[in-house]
Amino acid sequence: MFRARMFFFLLTFLALGFPAADCRAATAAPIRIGATVSLEGKYAEPSSSIRDSFKLWEKQVNERGGLLGRPVELILYDDKSNADNVRELYTKLIAQDKVDLVLSPYGTPLTLAAAEVTTRCGYTMLACGASGDEIWNGKLLKVFGMYSPARRYFIGLLNIMAANGLNTVAIVYEDSSFTRDAAEGAKEWAERFGLKVSLYRSYSVGKDDLPNLLKDVRKENPDGLILASYPDDIYLSLDWMKAHKYRPRVLATTVNSAYPHFFQKVGSIGEGIFGPSQWEPDERIPFPGTKRFVADYVNFTQRVPSYHSGSSYASCQVLERAVQHCQCLDQTKLADFISSLDTVTIIGRFKVGQNGRQTGHNSMLIQWQNGRKEIVFPPSMQTAPPRI
Repeated sequence: MFRARMFFFLLTFLALGFPAADCRAATAAPIRIGATVSLEGKYAEPSSSIRDSFKLWEKQVNERGGLLGRPVELILYDDKSNADNVRELYTKLIAQDKVDLVLSPYGTPLTLAAAEVTTRCGYTMLACGASGDEIWNGKLLKVFGMYSPARRYFIGLLNIMAANGLNTVAIVYEDSSFTRDAAEGAKEWAERFGLKVSLYRSYSVGKDDLPNLLKDVRKENPDGLILASYPDDIYLSLDWMKAHKYRPRVLATTVNSAYPHFFQKVGSIGEGIFGPSQWEPDERIPFPGTKRFVADYVNFTQRVPSYHSGSSYASCQVLERAVQHCQCLDQTKLADFISSLDTVTIIGRFKVGQNGRQTGHNSMLIQWQNGRKEIVFPPSMQTAPPRI
């Protein structure tokens, strides 16, 4: 009698539309994905965009049923923009939290620190916010870049300067891995285009060194100035220029000139400033999913995404595709798949070359015109011609 009742109960259960597989999925242990974000310090501004994209993807992937029939759970720690904290926290994520997968922090210095740990522990990592060459020198394994290399950031700018008959450029940079690469690449390409690099100088402590460096730039009076620094020092430099009523004909900065709120923050001195960008939230961008991502991100955060938002979401897209293709969480199988992948994400083509360096994606150049951010290079994606 008992067996007959149990059989009847099981038939009723299945008839009501509750298959056993769905019950298992509902109670399955989550796939834990760990990373650090910078909630304070020099990387806080771009890192907040990365955190929001991670959280948006977590929400959406769980609405789609998770990965491998399991929900996804993000574990994010605040690294305070400190490399030592990154090493400690990624060790904790792997050794104590037992995460199944990892995502990267923002910035080349912090990504280098994270990659030391992930390489030692055999984890695969997509570098969603770093472009310094040192990451892909062959010593760090299973680390794949999303950004085009920093050395190529200012090719478009220097091309535009040469085409408009400008002759000289000054390059000032913070002495750290990413900004050094961006500056060295700018110097190399300036010389290729026949421009004279009239001043090429690094600094270590912005608040002490930058004003004197900018005085030297003013004495040289170059046609163009490239500031390869992180946001706080860029804002400090622009404040100095406003106070001293100095502005070269061409002015370009890294990182924060591509922020959606940049012009609102810096005011009139922002007009005409150039900057490299990995992606723009423009409806004219042809990549699949861009328009949908922008709408979802704005709805989720009440803010317009930056390229940091786009690249971090794209890294989640690549990771999701790798897991779904491999149907496992094996780090070597995931790395092998990613290394051979040639696809298009919301920020453009994804393809990596030797040691995981990004080769399929190219950066673009933006310029602020009439308080609006326009793409001025490459010509194939131009939304407005550049202004000198």
